[in-house]
Amino acid sequence: MVQGITIRLADSLPRDVVERWREEITRSNEWPTERARVEELQRRVARYEDAGHGECHLRRPEIAALVRDALLRFDGERYKLLEWCVMPNHVHILITQLKGFPLGDIVRSWKTFTAREANLMLGRAGPFWMREYHDRSIRDEKHFNRAVAYIRSNPVKAGLCVRAEDWPWSSAAIREDE
Repeated sequence: MVQGITIRLADSLPRDVVERWREEITRSNEWPTERARVEELQRRVARYEDAGHGECHLRRPEIAALVRDALLRFDGERYKLLEWCVMPNHVHILITQLKGFPLGDIVRSWKTFTAREANLMLGRAGPFWMREYHDRSIRDEKHFNRAVAYIRSNPVKAGLCVRAEDWPWSSAAIREDE
């Protein structure tokens, strides 16, 4: 099963901001269905993330490389890594889980290792990643293609580069080098 996953730095998206948006969206008649309300909340979250809120520790090349290397480490052993992109305050990942490796264990492994190492590199303590992560099962080929396009275009949309292949912390850049 293909899974889309987003993990965020602990300070990238304050809970009170999300709750305020939920209340605004729920009270408004602009989004009449639950699906429309969920999609609007997702749009707001994406815009907020891409604006680069929080410390953005992943902007530092050594931290971005740490996360990249952690994602690549068990590719083909625990999961098949299909697409990924390390943004300044969050990471998008598209994988196929391999039998015997639950998604929660995979994500926990990435987050535990990278949090410990990043905190050492940064000379800090405390939460590095948000406790929660967002995951979504990819339903079909059309959904898969949209997820790939979203992940690849995220650094371009956020104004970090002109072409997806120019963002060094992504599968698009690695594939361009091959």
